[in-house]
Amino acid sequence: MAVYFHEEDLPDGVLAPGDDGGSALAVDTETMGLVTPRDRLCLVQISDGGGDEHLVRFSPDSNYDAPNLKAVLGDPNRVKLYHFARFDLAAIEYYLGVTAAPVFCTKIASKLTRTYTDRHGLKNLVEELLGESISKQQQSSDWGGPVLNDAQREYAASDVRYLHRMKTIFEERLAREGRTEMAQACFDFLPTRARLDIAGWADHDIFSHA
Repeated sequence: MAVYFHEEDLPDGVLAPGDDGGSALAVDTETMGLVTPRDRLCLVQISDGGGDEHLVRFSPDSNYDAPNLKAVLGDPNRVKLYHFARFDLAAIEYYLGVTAAPVFCTKIASKLTRTYTDRHGLKNLVEELLGESISKQQQSSDWGGPVLNDAQREYAASDVRYLHRMKTIFEERLAREGRTEMAQACFDFLPTRARLDIAGWADHDIFSHA
C-alpha cells in the first residue's frame, strides 16, 4: 500500500481502465471550507481499491486543467464511491467541470440501513463495519498551504482507503432490508442535488409545501 502525491493532475496511465472497463473508484475532496463557490478545491483523493491512494493537489492559482483526472472522474462506466457524495460532487463539478458519476454514497447507504443509530460519520463506519480506527484530527486543517504535511496526507488517503470494502457491506445490507432500489434512486439524484447546492438551493427543500 502506498500514497502517491501529484501536482495539478494524475500522471498518464494512472487509474486508466483495464480490459473490463475499470473498477469502481473511491473519491474524496478537500477544500478551503464548506461553501463551494467561495472555498476553492485544494485536493482530490482517488483510489481503485487496489491498495494505493493518489492525491492530486491544486495550487491557489490553478486553472484546474487536469485532463487525466477529469477523464477518470467523468468515465460513465466507472462507479465513484464517496462518503457524503453531495459535497464532493459539487466541488468537482464547480472547479473541474466534470460530473463524477455514477455514484455510490456510503453515508446515504448508512442512513438507509443503520437506522439504529444517528452516527453516520466515516470514522464511525470504519470502526463498526471494518473494526479499524482512523483519525479525523486533520479534518479542519489548512488544505491550501504550500506544503501538506505527512499527517494531512495520511488523513486524506484514509478518506478513500476503506470505501470499497464498505460498499460491499452496504450492498448486502441494502438488499437485506429491501432498500437497494431506493438507494440507487438517491444515488442517481445526487449530481442534481449538488447542482442545486451550487445554484443557491443548498438549505431550502424545494420539494416541501412551504
